Amino acid sequence: MLLVEDLHAGYGASEVLTGTTLAVKQGTVVALIGANGAGKTTTMRAISGGIHPTKGRVVLDGKEVQGLDASAIARLGLAHSPEGRKVFGPLSVEDNLLLGAYSRLPRFLGYRAKASADLDRVYDLFPKLRERSGQAAGTLSGGEQQMLAIGRALMARPKVMLLDEPSMGLAPVIVQEVFRTISRLKAEGITLLLVEQFAKSALEVADYAYVMERGRIAVEGTPAELSRNERVIAAYLG
Repeated sequence: MLLVEDLHAGYGASEVLTGTTLAVKQGTVVALIGANGAGKTTTMRAISGGIHPTKGRVVLDGKEVQGLDASAIARLGLAHSPEGRKVFGPLSVEDNLLLGAYSRLPRFLGYRAKASADLDRVYDLFPKLRERSGQAAGTLSGGEQQMLAIGRALMARPKVMLLDEPSMGLAPVIVQEVFRTISRLKAEGITLLLVEQFAKSALEVADYAYVMERGRIAVEGTPAELSRNERVIAAYLG
């Protein structure tokens, strides 16, 4: 469903990715782990169109998308829940969710009615969001904002979802809730690429995993294989 080949990307004259290659099969959860600064978030941004790669390919459901604008890639079926959540603070919770479905809603009348089933799905997944549907998103707790960011991505009905550091800055009990949500999404067959600082938690929900070091993949394998890899244990699981 998602293929990244020999990806090079960065910011200005600084090249961060130096030949990243990975694949995400339909209906699987793939984890991308590594130290801070390894290039994980840059990989996500290069896939979703936040930055344009200087070399390599990004193939989404059989179509090359590298170099396309982020809005065009989103319309082709990729949703990105970014690091730091990036909710629209002044807007209500429900308006944030509706923005996630902008590419398939009517431009004028009837947009909420068309999205009602998707809203119900997100509210069933995150009951707290239903309770706060009219509340400004910027007044939510960090955990609630993360729920909103995931819900907004789901509203797009994506073919592939990118989830970048969902546990960042959250209390341990909220982190557990976030990973329970990821497990539910996995059970529903959502295709997901997950970047996560807590490697052990990421491997518990993943079907396959990549370890990134200095802008490229250093180790890959199933969670069971990586859990036995001495290099991975010493750096991320010890």
